[in-house]
Amino acid sequence: MSLVIICGATATGKSDLAVSVAKEINAEIVNADSMQLYKGMDIGTAKLSLLEREGIKHHLLDELEISEEANVSWYQGQARKIIDNLIDSGKSVVVVGGTGLYIKAILDDLNFPDTDPAVRQKLTDEAQVLGNDQMHARLATLDPAAALAIPKENIRRVIRALEVIEITGKPFTANLPKEASTKYPNAYQFGLVLDRENLDEKIDRRVEGMWEKGFVREVMQLMTKGLEKATTAKMALGYSQIMNYLNGDFDESFAKEETKRVTRAYARRQETWFSRDNRIKWLAPESNQGRLEKLLASIN
Repeated sequence: MSLVIICGATATGKSDLAVSVAKEINAEIVNADSMQLYKGMDIGTAKLSLLEREGIKHHLLDELEISEEANVSWYQGQARKIIDNLIDSGKSVVVVGGTGLYIKAILDDLNFPDTDPAVRQKLTDEAQVLGNDQMHARLATLDPAAALAIPKENIRRVIRALEVIEITGKPFTANLPKEASTKYPNAYQFGLVLDRENLDEKIDRRVEGMWEKGFVREVMQLMTKGLEKATTAKMALGYSQIMNYLNGDFDESFAKEETKRVTRAYARRQETWFSRDNRIKWLAPESNQGRLEKLLASIN
């Protein structure tokens, strides 16, 4: 049985390729996108519809209410349990997503300490006074790699990284093993790339498409369920921008352009994160069929 990981920046075609691979190797799919865990967050996270999944069972989609908090430790336990059960039953597994820390949590043994309530509260209080920019700048000084992986908008993760640094006296990323896979040493990892100009254009088209599909309406519906008070879900790309628009902070056109900008910036952080893992075999820009053929040739 095979364990195949498909990763890369947003809008590179990971989900479609994962379905194609799963059909070829009799696999089920495990989601590794932190925001696709949430129910109701469909358009803005580019979650595949049931039709687009082509009958392939997907795991760890729509697992959490938006009021619940996703974290790496919880995800690691859930994902590994599913993968082990599938492999034991004779099924191959395709893991797909762009949340690098979640993929690393599947493969490697992370050594994050437990939270320290006093340190966490102190940092939370500082964030309320100083704001996201200054807290993220502090993280960039103490651990540049972590700052690349964590957007300043996700202040919860910024605070957690700073908390780990303060508790351990080491960079947050020092807790991430750099050795070969410890849990699944025979996993195949593939990364999808597009050249920068084409990726930026594709991101812009994707955002336009999300608006046409009713992204604003989706956010309005989630706001009635408490999205503004959510800890993690409200940090998803586009959702906070649309909430600001709906709350009158700026107009819809600015919200759309800002969503494009933050998504392009996020894609660059994803590229930087994944580029540090030399276990990944990169698939050059081409058709889905071309990538599928090269991927299958590598695992057979």
